[in-house]
Amino acid sequence: RAGGQGPAGPSPAGTCPRPRHAGAAHAQSAAGGPAMAPRVLPLPRQRSFLPPSVRNPFAHPRRLSAADKLRTILLGIILLPLRAICIVIILLLAWVFASIATFRHPRKGSVPLKGWRRTMIQRALSCLTRTVFFVMGFRVKVKGKIAGPLEAPIFVAAPHSSFFDAIVSALTGMPSMVSRAENLSAPLFGTILSSLQPVSVSRQDPDSRKNTVTEITNRAMSGGQWPQILIFPEGTCTNRSCLITFKQGAFIPRVPVQPVLLRYPNKLDTVTWTWQGYSFKELCVMTLCQPFTRVEVEFLPVHVPTEEEKKDPILFANRVRESMASALNVPVTDHTFEDCRLMISAGQLTLPMEAGLVEFTKISKKLNLKWNHVREQLDTFAAIASASKGGRIGIEEFAEYLKLPVSDVLKELFLLFDRNGDGTIDFREYVIGLSILCNPANTEETIQMAFKLFDMDDDGTITEDEFACIIQSALGLPELDVSQLFKEIDADETGKLSYDEFKDFALKHPEYAKLFTTYLELQRYQLNMAEEDDFEPPEANDAPARKSTGAGSETTATARNKAHPDGNEDDNSSTSDKKDD
Repeated sequence: RAGGQGPAGPSPAGTCPRPRHAGAAHAQSAAGGPAMAPRVLPLPRQRSFLPPSVRNPFAHPRRLSAADKLRTILLGIILLPLRAICIVIILLLAWVFASIATFRHPRKGSVPLKGWRRTMIQRALSCLTRTVFFVMGFRVKVKGKIAGPLEAPIFVAAPHSSFFDAIVSALTGMPSMVSRAENLSAPLFGTILSSLQPVSVSRQDPDSRKNTVTEITNRAMSGGQWPQILIFPEGTCTNRSCLITFKQGAFIPRVPVQPVLLRYPNKLDTVTWTWQGYSFKELCVMTLCQPFTRVEVEFLPVHVPTEEEKKDPILFANRVRESMASALNVPVTDHTFEDCRLMISAGQLTLPMEAGLVEFTKISKKLNLKWNHVREQLDTFAAIASASKGGRIGIEEFAEYLKLPVSDVLKELFLLFDRNGDGTIDFREYVIGLSILCNPANTEETIQMAFKLFDMDDDGTITEDEFACIIQSALGLPELDVSQLFKEIDADETGKLSYDEFKDFALKHPEYAKLFTTYLELQRYQLNMAEEDDFEPPEANDAPARKSTGAGSETTATARNKAHPDGNEDDNSSTSDKKDD
């Protein structure tokens, strides 16, 4: 509700009106008097929108000291060529066994390998894979008991931080995995991978995701006819500082799963493969140049889903993730692979890559946002933050983007966006602010009300003088030049704003809608504060109050009827009604 708190209509003298109490507050501030008292927000921040405990799980800094580099080079002169030769020989042997096991197998990939074929894969390839990791210098420590196919058809391994996580396959008897269809056609590795009968995912097939889930479900419920399935539910690599959102594919079949934990307790980390950090080739070379690399693989007890979890795969996935995070003693966050895509886009827009991280799972679910929409907002954010350092928006950049000076109203709006109170707005806060604050305020009713307030002579258009008068009054800056902002709204360059032009600009720039409603809220707050300061016993000021109400009734009624033209024009409304307005 706005009512009489908006600017009133034109006065008989033709001067620009000032809202009640607001002008006095601004004048007092301009004269060096006490500034406006800080307003306490009526609603607390939603804890579910607090920043994640781990800001960027997709970055791994380069921390090789000079001594580490020297030791790597000296050891690499001997270890690297010897290990490389051994790995090539073992891979050729694995290719031979894989070719034999799949030779003339009917409907390759559509029916499970059985008999001697499956035994050869489980024993020969498992042994050769262990040998490869031993040659590379890996020292593997296994904890817990590995579940059989009937006990747990699916393994879920986390945290997924490296291509070396494939060691889990050797320990679990070479289970099937989810792999891109393109990988099956790769020379050498394609044959080895095909022998494991992976669940293939095709980027060209629009129904690939649905078909993948169906295939996983059919295999998991086959009663042991198919090999067990190994899934990394995070869907991308992280730096092991937390567990990000688990995808639902492993939990939709509603069968028991065995959680598998991966740890790399090494002083020098040469295995972590993230979006920001060492490349695939660099990690391979550095790892092969180390004397040994420790890895711990822990098999937790099988998680049998409850009836509630069977009905809700998301709940099933979250509870498994919580149990794994508790065993690892790390937090959980709502980051996903979509955050990685936004992070890459941020880098392309010359922003720090971590600026694109918004915890997409949480944001998209709570605010009903699609990835493409968030990506478009990233473009706008980059345009605002381009002049600032660190990929954040300060109050100056915010004011420059809105083409308005820094004022109490603008500071109030900025405070609503700045959720953590650090004096800047990051991209996550910007997305939440637009969705929670600006878009709900940018309704047809709000736009119509704003247009009627600006259209002071009720002729269906807004002139630059009318536009300037209201903006100057609202911000308490009578000398403010708003010609540039007016020209940007005036698409047809007629010197007047039609409702369609006004509405089109408001829809494209929802920040102004919240700026407008914030201004009205501030006026209401200042009015209430003034009434509390001037409060006296009813017996003492009953008559003056009636006189004051009568004297100011014309202006108040005009403002209220401008905002609500269909409302009651009777001037005999009660004091409580005026306060509500």
